[in-house]
Amino acid sequence: MLPKELVDLMRDLGVFPVVVGTVDKEGNMHLTFVTWIYPIDERILRIGVSSNSKTAENMRSTGKVAVQIFAPGKSLTCYGSAREIAKKIDGIPFEVSVFEVSVEKVENSLFPGATITGTIPFAHTGNLGRMVELDTKVLKALKGG
Repeated sequence: MLPKELVDLMRDLGVFPVVVGTVDKEGNMHLTFVTWIYPIDERILRIGVSSNSKTAENMRSTGKVAVQIFAPGKSLTCYGSAREIAKKIDGIPFEVSVFEVSVEKVENSLFPGATITGTIPFAHTGNLGRMVELDTKVLKALKGG
């Protein structure tokens, strides 16, 4: 299970950067940076990704997923299975799918003598108004609204 304080932090921040790892049917691994993630609870994560992305293809075909979360004092890897719960989010100018990840195992990924001092810093570039609107629509869909 994910620690409750991490779930609360992810909910409070809204857009929260993580690294998502998937694998295809041939066993080829794929990593991607994702900011559309929302914890439903300590065992369920929802992720929004482009419908035609390699990440989406892999989650549809194998369902295997790992999510690397960096937060103050934590580096956790969540292993689980994913299933697509929405092929497209209405009101988005391109296809974004929603996947629900059932977290089956959580491992501490920090090595002894190390700590994480914050979340992954990132900033939107380009049209900030459109990005905020897009983030708002995707996060609403991830929350189930």
